[in-house]
Amino acid sequence: MWSPRRQRLTLAGQFLGLQLVVVALVLAIVAAISVRQSTMTFSSERGSQMRSVAEYLANISVVRSEIDGPTPASALAPSISRALSLSGATEVTIADPKGVVLSSSDPRLVGRTIDLGDSRVREGRGWVGDVDDNGHQAVAGHAPILNDDGKLVGLSIAQQRYPSNWQRLTNAAPDLALFLGVGALLGVAGSLLLARLIKRRTRGLEPQEIATLADHREALLHSIREGVIAVGTDGKVTMVNDSARELLDLDAGVVGRPVADLALDPQVTELLTAGSDSQDAVVLVGARVLVFNQRSASSHGEGIGTVTTMRDRTELVSMQSQLSSNLSITDTLRAQTHEFANQLHTISGLVQLQEYDEVTALVGTLTRRRAEITDEVTSRIADPAVAALLIAKSSVAAEAGVSLTLSPDSRLPGLTSAESADLTTVVGNLVDNAIDACRTEPSPEVVVTTHVDASRLVLEVHDNGPGIPDGMRDAIFVRGFSTKPDVLGGRGIGLPLVQLICTQRGGSVTVDDEDGTTFRVELPLAGVPA
Repeated sequence: MWSPRRQRLTLAGQFLGLQLVVVALVLAIVAAISVRQSTMTFSSERGSQMRSVAEYLANISVVRSEIDGPTPASALAPSISRALSLSGATEVTIADPKGVVLSSSDPRLVGRTIDLGDSRVREGRGWVGDVDDNGHQAVAGHAPILNDDGKLVGLSIAQQRYPSNWQRLTNAAPDLALFLGVGALLGVAGSLLLARLIKRRTRGLEPQEIATLADHREALLHSIREGVIAVGTDGKVTMVNDSARELLDLDAGVVGRPVADLALDPQVTELLTAGSDSQDAVVLVGARVLVFNQRSASSHGEGIGTVTTMRDRTELVSMQSQLSSNLSITDTLRAQTHEFANQLHTISGLVQLQEYDEVTALVGTLTRRRAEITDEVTSRIADPAVAALLIAKSSVAAEAGVSLTLSPDSRLPGLTSAESADLTTVVGNLVDNAIDACRTEPSPEVVVTTHVDASRLVLEVHDNGPGIPDGMRDAIFVRGFSTKPDVLGGRGIGLPLVQLICTQRGGSVTVDDEDGTTFRVELPLAGVPA
C-alpha cells in the first residue's frame, strides 16, 4: 500500500531546531545555577539579618526584665511583634535556657521545646544556620539573653523560611524569558545565515540529498569495473574504489596516505602525482597491462587534485598479440608470395626464350639457397615453431633489403607448446622491430642469437640501426610508444607485449643501444637440462 513520504525539515529548519534545543539547555543550566545562587544569597543575607534581629531582641531591657516575670508570654509579645514587623522574619521566638518557648509570634509554640541543633547559643554565643521549621528549610539567627550579672536567662530566636524553588524560579522568569527570546532570535538569524552559507557551499542541496548523492557515489564507484583513484594537491589519496585496490594491489587503509608511501611501481607513482591531464598511458603493473587516464579536478576555479581511471587491458593485449602474430604471418606469406612470384616470372621468361639450361640452373640455385637457409636454422633450432618463424622472417627481411642471420653459436632445444608460443611472439616482435629500425642503413643487418644457460633461455636480437633516442628507453616498454605510423592492430604494443611475457614467466628484457640496438631476453624454461 502506498504511503506518502514524510516531509523532512529543511537545512535551515534543522539548524533552527538544534539552536533552540541548545538555547533551552543553556537556559535550563542557567536557571539551575540561578536558583542555587539565589539560595546562597538568601542564606547569607537573611542569615545575617536574622542574627541581627535576634541580637536586637535580646538587648531590649523589657525582654531582659520580663523574661523571668510571671507572664512572659504576654509581657514579651509587644517586643516580639515589633521585631517581627521590622525584620520580615517568618517567626520570632524567646525561650528559656533549656529551649522551652516562653513567647513566640506563633502562640502554638509556647511551652514546646525548640531543637537548637548545632547552635552554641547556650554557651553565650550568637549563631546563624539552617534549621528545620516543621518540614520547611529556614535560616535562623540565635542570640543569648543575659541579665545584668551576665547570666544566661533566655534565648532569642529569629528565623525565616527559604522561598520555594518555584518562587525563586518565577522571580528570575523575566530575565530567563528575555534570555530565551534573545537566544531564539539569535538562533534563528544564525541558523538562516549558516544554512545559507552551507547551501551555497553544497550547491543548494539539502542534507538528505547530499546523503543520497554520497550513497549513490559510493555504490557507483565500487560497482564499476574500472579502477578509480583520486589524489589531492598534497599528494595524498582522497578516494579509491575496489577495482583500483585490486589492480594496484592496495590494502583498504590507503585513503589519507601519501601516494609516495604506497610502494607502487615508480611509473604509477609518477602518473598519479603528475597533476596534469593524460590519456591512454599504458603501464605494465606486475603481470597486468593497465591503461591510465588522468583528469585534473577543480572547485570554484581552484585545483583540488586529480582523478585517475585505470583499465585492465591484459586480455586485450593478448588479443592484439594474436592479431599481431596473424599480421606478421600475413606479411611473411605476402613476402614469400612476392618472392616466389618474381622467381616464377623469371622462370616463365626463360622458358619463353627457350633458355632451358638457364631455367635448370636457376631452379637449382633457388633450391640450394632455400635448403641452405632451412638447414642453417633447423641445425641450430630444434623447436619447429621458432625455426619456421625464423625461416619465414628471412623472406620478409630479404624483401626489405635486410640481411637476417642466425649466429653460428646459437642453440635452442625443443620447448613446450606454451613456451614455444610465447617465444615465437617475442622473436617475431623483436625481429620485426629490428628490420624496421635498420632498413634505411647502407648495409642493414639483423643478427639473432639464442642459447640455453642453466635452464634459462637467452635471446639476443641485434640490428645496426641508429639506436634508441635518448630518453625513450623506458617509454618504448611502458607507454605504448611508437615511431611508426598507425596501422591495423595498433602500434606501440610489441615491446610492452614482450615485457609482459617476460614478466609473467619470471624473466626480463633489457636493451643496449651501443653499436646499434640489442634487445636481450632471459626466460626460465621448464624441463630443459642445464
